[in-house]
Amino acid sequence: MIEREHYTPGPANIARIQKDRGQNGQEKWTLILVRELRHSPEKVWQALTDPAHLREWAPFDVDGNLGAAGTTIKLTTVGAPTPRVTETTVKRADAPALLEYTWGDFDMRWELEASNVGTRLTLWTNIGHRFISMGAAGWHICFDVLDRLLSGTPMGRMVGPDAIKFGGWQRLNAEYAKQFGIESPNWPPKATHES
Repeated sequence: MIEREHYTPGPANIARIQKDRGQNGQEKWTLILVRELRHSPEKVWQALTDPAHLREWAPFDVDGNLGAAGTTIKLTTVGAPTPRVTETTVKRADAPALLEYTWGDFDMRWELEASNVGTRLTLWTNIGHRFISMGAAGWHICFDVLDRLLSGTPMGRMVGPDAIKFGGWQRLNAEYAKQFGIESPNWPPKATHES
C-alpha cells in the first residue's frame, strides 16, 4: 500500500449537476461525475459489484454481489457516526455497461463505456443541493482510490471523516462548488476560539 502522504488529488474533473422535479414536485438534484480509468470495463465492473473490491474504495460495504438484477443486499455506510444500514434491490445490472440500485435515499446509476484509455465511468446520483460539492469531492477521492487499487497500488479507502480531514478534499470541495456555480459550503465548520 502506498502512503497517503504522497497522494494529492488532481483538479476537479468533469462533473455537472442537474435539477429536476420529483414525483411530488419537490426539487431533485443529481450529481453527474465522469472519470476516465485506465482499466477495462470488465475490471471496473468487478470493482463496482464485488464486495471485496468495494471494501477497498467505496463509501459503503455490501453483504452481497451487486452484479445481478433482482438481488437484494444490505449496504452499510462507512465512516458515519453511527452505522447506517439500508436494504436495496439491484434494479439493473447489464455487465459491464450499466448498474443501477439505491443507497438509502440516493439513486445510483453507473455507466461504463470502453474508451481509448480504458473505461469512461459515469456516476449519476441524487444528492441534497447543499451537499453536492461535498459529494463531488468525496466521490473524486473514491475514484482516485479505485484507480490506484485497479493499478495494483492500493492506498486504502478514504471516506467520511477521513476524507474530510484530508487537505485535498477541502480544495476539491471549493473547486466543485465553483464549477457548479454555487457557494462553497464552509465544511467542516471552522472552530471558534475563545479567549
